[in-house]
Amino acid sequence: MERYAWKGRILPGMQEEYKRRHDEIWPEMLALLKSAGICNYTIWSDGRDVFGYYECEKGIAFAEKTQAQSPIVDKWNEYMKDVLDLEMDPETGAQPRLRLMFRMD
Repeated sequence: MERYAWKGRILPGMQEEYKRRHDEIWPEMLALLKSAGICNYTIWSDGRDVFGYYECEKGIAFAEKTQAQSPIVDKWNEYMKDVLDLEMDPETGAQPRLRLMFRMD
C-alpha cells in the first residue's frame, strides 16, 4: 500500500468554513476518492496549516491520474479555492507529495 501526504494553508478567517465544507463533503467526491483507491484519508489542522494523509490501494500514480481526469475534483478545487491555498504540481495536477522522513510499523 502506497501512502500520500500533502499540506496546504487555510485562508485567514476561513477555518470554520473549511471544516464545514468537509463535514458536508459531496457524496460524489467521496465516491471518486474511493474509485481512485484512496482509503484511510485524514486531514489534520494546526490553526491555518492543514496536513492531509491517505493510503492508495491501487497506487499513487493511479490515484493521481483518476483525480486529475475528474471533473468532480475540478469542481471541488474550484469550490475550495476561496478557503484554501494549495500549491499544485503542474505534472500531476495534485498537491506536491511530502517526502517520507520516518515510519514506524
